Amino acid sequence: MLSINRTLEMSLNLFSPVTLGSLELPNRVVMAPLTRSRSGVDGVPGDLVVEYYRQRASMGLLTSEGVYPSFAGQAFVRQPGLVTDEQIAGWKRVTDAVHADGGRIIAQVMHSGRVTHQGTNGGRQVVAPSAIAIDGVTRTYEGKAPYPVPHALEEGELAGIIGEFVQGSINAIAAGFDGVELHGANGYLLHEFLSPASNQRTDEYGGSPAKRARFVIETVQAVAQAVGADKTWLRISPEHNIQGALETDAAETLATYSALVDGISTLGMAGLSILHKDPSGNLVQTLRTRFGGPVLLNTGFESVTTLADAQSLTEWADAVVVGRPAIANPDLVRRWAENLPLNEPDFATFYTEGAAGYTDYPFWAN
Repeated sequence: MLSINRTLEMSLNLFSPVTLGSLELPNRVVMAPLTRSRSGVDGVPGDLVVEYYRQRASMGLLTSEGVYPSFAGQAFVRQPGLVTDEQIAGWKRVTDAVHADGGRIIAQVMHSGRVTHQGTNGGRQVVAPSAIAIDGVTRTYEGKAPYPVPHALEEGELAGIIGEFVQGSINAIAAGFDGVELHGANGYLLHEFLSPASNQRTDEYGGSPAKRARFVIETVQAVAQAVGADKTWLRISPEHNIQGALETDAAETLATYSALVDGISTLGMAGLSILHKDPSGNLVQTLRTRFGGPVLLNTGFESVTTLADAQSLTEWADAVVVGRPAIANPDLVRRWAENLPLNEPDFATFYTEGAAGYTDYPFWAN
């Protein structure tokens, strides 16, 4: 059992300021990127999205749901984008509202890779490192359908994909975001290059841990150069084994992510966000040490993060990334700081439309 002094120390740390890149955060509670599917077929954030993020502005940092940097990169129905002028203007309304309430918000730039379907991305080609389909079905605008076999990106096409990440990030800054987080986790395109199950290339971008890490390193470098390393984050989820991006060989996984971290550690990035169920284990601790910069930790999907969990993570993390409690509690920081009861999340409304389970969770009554 923790001593009273140690518990107090961690509590003070969780609610104390921290600097991540160009941002000064008033506390170390960060809202995770959370798919909510409220932006319509046109991918334009509207009034509900504005209100949702504004409500949560008291958190140290908000990370947007994954936003697609190209139409081909759209993964989900009603996912917001950062491609059209209308989408950028919609996000500008969101960031203005968050800033007006004293908050900070970064955009998670996310290319779906093979985790999509032509019925979702407007009939565009589905791409991936290798022509290997995910075993399963996805929900499109026309209903459920099997994942298609993706087009294996040719080496000459990779610069264009990196360009999509760069332009999406530039658009995010134009929309008023305080930075960008590149989504290298959970089986989407960047993660697909890291996983030996989804990347079976034999060129300079596959076949060994260092080569599998190369595309992600080059993407991070390009974005950092375009918008500033102090405004650039990367999110990874080694060994999460989701959506077919399997990493089951511990030694190979450590080698791959060590190569990745070594390739970006000198950039001076704002942060590395790691999703892993065992943050105290060798893999996470090795990556944290090798990165050398600010690290954010998230324990994943298996259990809901509690206040005690968040406090314990501050032993290793500069900030703690929180998902489901942030969905249900727009005033989560106050509730945790004052040990107030929490609202329970309504799982049935996570990906539906409308205000229910989105903007109607109550604040604690004064």
